[in-house]
Amino acid sequence: MEPNPGGQVTATSNLRADSPLFAQWRRWSALPGGRWLFSATLGLRVPYTGTVHPRVLELRPGFARVGMRDRRRVRNHLDSIHAIALANLGELATGLALLAGLPPDARAILTGISVDFLKKARGALIAECAVDPPSTAERRECVCEAVIRDRAGDDVAHATTRWLIGPRDRR
Repeated sequence: MEPNPGGQVTATSNLRADSPLFAQWRRWSALPGGRWLFSATLGLRVPYTGTVHPRVLELRPGFARVGMRDRRRVRNHLDSIHAIALANLGELATGLALLAGLPPDARAILTGISVDFLKKARGALIAECAVDPPSTAERRECVCEAVIRDRAGDDVAHATTRWLIGPRDRR
């Protein structure tokens, strides 16, 4: 991964564009209200993730940008966004970036997460992840990092996730 001139991290390999998740994003995001529908459906399919009401802003193989509004339901007693809401957002960004680039015969299972909290999070947040997804379903671990920033562009948290990649079950 390399930083681009705008300071964002971008994946550098030739990435797949045939994952089922990415195909659905590509179809829906082109429609009026499609990004909202994709995000709402994601929240229904993954109920705990849906608790933070994430909005998928950009998705391509190896890259995801996901937003989250500041709402009372995600706040803590310190009047800032709760640590676990931040972890949820970071995990989602890494998972989407990875899954959008996996081949159709692969699956990913989260095996670990760590989050560094850098600053009280308030206001709208954006999580970004860039990763070079594996090109095969061969069993391996993949480590991803999401950077979560506030409206001012300050890093409020870094989420590092470990995903186990392997072949999809043939049921």
